[in-house]
Amino acid sequence: MRNQRRNFLAGLLCLNILLAACNEDFLDQNRETELSGATFFKTESDIKQGVNGAYRSLRDMGLFSYWVFGEMRSDNTTFQYNPPQRGQENREFVDVFLVNSTNTLIQDYWRENYSGIARCNDIITYAPAVVMPDESRNQSIGEAKFLRAFHYFNLVRQFGGVPLRLSVTQTPSDAKSAGRATVEEVYQQIISDLEDAAAKLPPVYGASDKGRATKGAALALLGKVYLTQKNYPAALLALRQVTSLGYRILPNYASVFSPENKNNDESVFEIQYLGAVPELASNFIYQFAPFNSGSVVTGDRNTTLSYNAGWNIPTQDLIEAYEPGDLRKDVSLKEGFTDPEAGFVNVPYINKYNHGIVDIGSTDDNFPVIRYADVLLMIAECLNEQGFVANGEAFTLLNEIRVRAGLQPKTSGNVNPSLRIQNQQEFRDAIFQERRVELAFENQRWYDLVRSGRAVAVMTAHGREEIPKQPIPSNSYMVTENNLLLPIPQREVNLDNLTQNPM
Repeated sequence: MRNQRRNFLAGLLCLNILLAACNEDFLDQNRETELSGATFFKTESDIKQGVNGAYRSLRDMGLFSYWVFGEMRSDNTTFQYNPPQRGQENREFVDVFLVNSTNTLIQDYWRENYSGIARCNDIITYAPAVVMPDESRNQSIGEAKFLRAFHYFNLVRQFGGVPLRLSVTQTPSDAKSAGRATVEEVYQQIISDLEDAAAKLPPVYGASDKGRATKGAALALLGKVYLTQKNYPAALLALRQVTSLGYRILPNYASVFSPENKNNDESVFEIQYLGAVPELASNFIYQFAPFNSGSVVTGDRNTTLSYNAGWNIPTQDLIEAYEPGDLRKDVSLKEGFTDPEAGFVNVPYINKYNHGIVDIGSTDDNFPVIRYADVLLMIAECLNEQGFVANGEAFTLLNEIRVRAGLQPKTSGNVNPSLRIQNQQEFRDAIFQERRVELAFENQRWYDLVRSGRAVAVMTAHGREEIPKQPIPSNSYMVTENNLLLPIPQREVNLDNLTQNPM
């Protein structure tokens, strides 16, 4: 079927070329070596193509780098050690804190984010001069600024201060940056982009444009940025605005992630995939399934799992973090699979993105970036940080998430000690726990560990649990404040004369 589609697309391309050849202007074109943003972006259609290209960068990153650095570095997941296949040690090194500046995955992650930024810069630079309706222009610039802020937020949290590239690169001399901006300067740019995006973007789209960045997405990400900076009043102001835009918590946790329910009322922003088109499909379950599970987990008898499977494996610590009766556990993960010959095999795997295949090697699952549940938990955290109020609004928001999960509310005077919260620190711990299980495998845990100041202690303890379980180097998980940041890729250090992070 895939070959048939490819043949169809190839035939369609040939037809388009033949039709273009019939036009007398066919030969009156810029040479390919002279094609640039200045010569390409002439019409509203060109700008919209550029915006779609910026989303494509996000989609490519979402298939791998996004979760490797956002989830696998945390205590939520690890990897399934694969003795016969030792060609993916770069991935293992990310997980066990042995990564160095020549690790190709770090270089790829850096490149993917800056590639997305470059595409956004094209839109921001050229859209103002294109003749098009103001509403369409504002939307395009708003989408580009949201995506640029998203990429810089990834970079600053993983690398610290990074080069700020805010203009189009038109000549080789433009490729060299002014060096690493400070962390504060990067955050100032992110905030500026998100404020402008929130002002320009619509709150909702029609059915054909669902999934694009909205006003709510910009405000929610802005709130998360301020929360990361511990600017709780500003975070609360941004997040409060999201609550007035029509989002809601769905009654059923499982339905939030169903491909049949994409971009639902709880979704603020998610990375879009289209399973019916192989080039636009997702493939998360093929990477998250145990490598020895055959087709039991994926349901795809035509795809053999190997070294590309067995990643982002849920840890026992996470499994035990779920309270008895928590409905989210079975939706989010499975504790093993049943082999037709060997019986039950105790290798956990992520189930949240396992809704069956659409075609060989292709699934239709989107990847959530921000959900309304996350927004409510962030508001509760901001309220608590500005002053603990027994059984106040922060409790109401926390318990809205818990009740949906089938759990009892937590209160300040509860007779059950496990449900009792008596002070600000206990509420911090309750929010931290709730975020872990509510947002598991959505690339929030690592960033929560770092911004809460718990990363070194938690990851050191995690290492003590993991080292005896599989033959990994004895110096794994030596976590310090220095290696909470990734090293700058050595290629960038050499070519752009950047200072390296302490290691």
